[in-house]
Amino acid sequence: MATKTLTCLSCAQLNRVPDDKLGANPKCATCGTWLLPAKPMDVDPAILQKAAQNDDLPLVVDFWAPWCGPCKMMGPEFSKAAKKLSGKARLVKMNTQDHQSTGARYRIKGIPTMVAFERGKEKKRKSGAMREGQIVGWVKG
Repeated sequence: MATKTLTCLSCAQLNRVPDDKLGANPKCATCGTWLLPAKPMDVDPAILQKAAQNDDLPLVVDFWAPWCGPCKMMGPEFSKAAKKLSGKARLVKMNTQDHQSTGARYRIKGIPTMVAFERGKEKKRKSGAMREGQIVGWVKG
């Protein structure tokens, strides 16, 4: 049976989830947090790095800051896109104001910027605010 490795976005534990259980809202074996949350979670730099390196589902990160107008406009759209993409990709948020060195580490020049990781590699990135449909299309495309 095929499985997917997913990093818990709360405790950083690696979890192996059978492919046929991805739609059944799986939980972390260690802390019980949902592995495919309905809304994008804010993650810390260590969890972001571990998930980007280990996850079998695409990980899409919204690099943002609380003072950024376009980031505030895109937030609800990113949340709607996360619901549509559930089971196909995980969407998370990284606050570049709280974690400035992480923004530098991932070469974030402007915000909002979305970066998609697959199996340890950056696959693509896009800067600028987008609507739900554009985000979904970009992730799937």
